[in-house]
Amino acid sequence: MEKIMKRQIKVGNIKIGGGAPVSIQSMTKTDTRDIPGTIRQIKELEKSGCEIIRVAIKDLEAARAIKAIKRKINLPLVADIHFDYRLALRAIENGADKIRLNPGNIYKEDEIKEVVKLAKKRKIPIRVGANSGSIRDKGKSAAESMVKSAIDYIKILERMDFYDIIVSLKASSVLSTIEAYKLFSKKSKYPLHLGVTAAGPVSTGIVKSSIGIGALLLDGIGDTIRVSLTGDPVEEVIAAKNILQALELRNFGPEIISCPTCGRCQVDLQSIAEQISSRLKAQGSREKYNLFPRALSFKIAVMGCEVNGPGEAKEADIGIACGKGTGVIFKKGKLIKRVKEKDIVKELLKNITTLHL
Repeated sequence: MEKIMKRQIKVGNIKIGGGAPVSIQSMTKTDTRDIPGTIRQIKELEKSGCEIIRVAIKDLEAARAIKAIKRKINLPLVADIHFDYRLALRAIENGADKIRLNPGNIYKEDEIKEVVKLAKKRKIPIRVGANSGSIRDKGKSAAESMVKSAIDYIKILERMDFYDIIVSLKASSVLSTIEAYKLFSKKSKYPLHLGVTAAGPVSTGIVKSSIGIGALLLDGIGDTIRVSLTGDPVEEVIAAKNILQALELRNFGPEIISCPTCGRCQVDLQSIAEQISSRLKAQGSREKYNLFPRALSFKIAVMGCEVNGPGEAKEADIGIACGKGTGVIFKKGKLIKRVKEKDIVKELLKNITTLHL
């Protein structure tokens, strides 16, 4: 995949576009006016690997809460603004690192001008966040409507000599989302925040988000992502990390390759894989953001039988190919040890600690 280069902006200390790594965003599900609860959730998201956090600003009290929240967190904070441009002004005054404006409900030029004036003064970017559910002027399709809405809004910002812009074009339809981002990418070089909006509960939402976000990233489109799920926001961050790692765009630590098992498997492979995964997560929790340093990035194969097991285990940095109540451990392509089933986890973990990548 060849990355489509975009203009680079900064949100706090995070670079977006212009060749920077694709960053991970999420949004708090707390009432922003609940300052302790919001801080607690942001810290959980930071620990899980979130890099930019967005909060809903639905009134002046929420806008004022930004100041207290910012003092206790490390992540750049984005204020999500709808309907009332004055909330954007108050959010900026209280320290927001970026403002999201919805073209569907904040569209009067004199109001936009006030927000731009203060954003320029504070040197923070604006996200033009078009959403299929709040488009004012419907076009031939949801995708075309979102793109037209975003382009028209950008023209207003540019007339005000403002260019620190990032754009999102989200629909609940995967196909409409993909179409919109592809169409926009042909028309503009502003960086793009990807996501499938209202993707649904965790089980189905991850599938829709992975297809939509993944398809765009494979085409080199996208500079930052959010997986929108009806559930724990930590699940959004985990899913985003998995998408980026599966596409080999970023590396967040050890990757476990394990077979689904079948009637040939003669060990409790599910238990073995789960134990290894939990032990690696426990190790990772001692690292900042729950991520492993690059030196501890490697592939572990946990395979249940002799069909593909030896081949996968040899290709991984370390792996186990199991037989009847036993397994053979491969390290860097070489068979190093045969172990009993009860010792597989212990021996694998012991050998992982001696890997030098």
